[in-house]
Amino acid sequence: MLYALCVVFVLAGCQAALLQVKAPLEEEGEVYLYVQPFPQEADRLRFKIAEVFALSGDGREFPLLVSLRELKGPDMKRQRLLASGQLPPGPYVGFSFRAKDANLKVEEGEATLLVPETPARIDFPFTVAKKKSYVISLVLKYRESIRDGFSFSPAFSIFIPNKPITSLVGFVTNCASNNITVFDKNLGQVVAMIATGRKPAGMALDQTRRRAYVALSGDDTIVVVDVIAVDVIESLRLHTGDHPQELALTPDGKVLLSANTDSNTVSFIDPVSLLELSRINVGNGPHSVLIDPTGTRAYVFNRLSSTLSVIDIPHKAIVTTISTDPGPLRGQFNMKGDTFYVISEWSSYLTVFNAASLTVRGRFTVMRMGLDAIKVDTITGFIYLGRRNDTLVEMYDPFSFVRVDFIQTPAGVTYMTIDGETNNLYMVSPDTKSLMMTNLVSKKMPSEIDVGDGPYWVTLMGER
Repeated sequence: MLYALCVVFVLAGCQAALLQVKAPLEEEGEVYLYVQPFPQEADRLRFKIAEVFALSGDGREFPLLVSLRELKGPDMKRQRLLASGQLPPGPYVGFSFRAKDANLKVEEGEATLLVPETPARIDFPFTVAKKKSYVISLVLKYRESIRDGFSFSPAFSIFIPNKPITSLVGFVTNCASNNITVFDKNLGQVVAMIATGRKPAGMALDQTRRRAYVALSGDDTIVVVDVIAVDVIESLRLHTGDHPQELALTPDGKVLLSANTDSNTVSFIDPVSLLELSRINVGNGPHSVLIDPTGTRAYVFNRLSSTLSVIDIPHKAIVTTISTDPGPLRGQFNMKGDTFYVISEWSSYLTVFNAASLTVRGRFTVMRMGLDAIKVDTITGFIYLGRRNDTLVEMYDPFSFVRVDFIQTPAGVTYMTIDGETNNLYMVSPDTKSLMMTNLVSKKMPSEIDVGDGPYWVTLMGER
């Protein structure tokens, strides 16, 4: 049984073993090309993109990885990731696009458009720096793309997105592409990308100081992102082999805790000076940390030993250790802060603990095992549960623990948070490499955002 848990733990950490993990940027930079929503008149059009090249100032062509091969007008109602790739530093003059198989709906059915063999070149000067990521937006110029009614050559206008207002910014860590997607939550669009070290995973956001702390699990490092500048400004190197997985910040912002999965420790960090103050040993495979509303206790979810380590934060000491169902992943407090819920990947139960006595109040069936995500709405008290291998996010009543509703999603989810300003539930989906959003009142899916490879965590200004 322990061997099985170890195998799952290795596979599930950032889901990296299931993906082709990119090498972190060293001497290169990288670009992400996003296509803006098509105009309504383009609903009749569909075409394929065979190749995309970045054109350097000295005449060289650098191929980009095409993510979206076929562009159909009706499917282009939201921003989509078209292509991305690493590039040598230096000046560039634009891009070239080779299209094929273009078709246009007409009254008689569908007409095939002629597509020139010569790629369409679009001039757009930009410069790439080492270890930097760039987002470049494309707007389809529909009328200029269709010539004489029977030929097609893609024409785009190109621009660099503006940084969002600080109160509207959100972040998604992409552990397999070694970067952080920055999005505008009002637009529902990607506006920037931040290059990091290897395998960015859990984040902790200080909304007062406008800082996001990010665990780089592959580099044994914690980096600080300035929310206003939208860039990494500081870093703290932990011990070699720590593998920090997830972070938690006390409500007063004075203590940052790091669950160090491979060293079976938790680090106490001063978030202002970014110095490690202390560390203590916990159970095997600590995966995440939950801090109570008072900021005095922390609960460490030890995935491999199936225990919770209860920590006295001011004294930096273990209070006790509690046994749990196999493979505890993470938990959430209820509205009052006197109860917390625990999900475990090898159990079909949600366990409810009394925060004061640390006793089990109850264990409630949640349809099937394999829970990955939990989020409590602190306004309504409803508990949202999600799985990577299920397209239903279930909603449970906190008093009866009966499923009262569900949200149908295009794919499974592994992490969730709620925006307190828009009442939207944000859901990370590694399989579709996207961030999905639904309104908790209407239950409609307002938008979806294409992010990087192996998305792991989402946090945003104004989150509940």
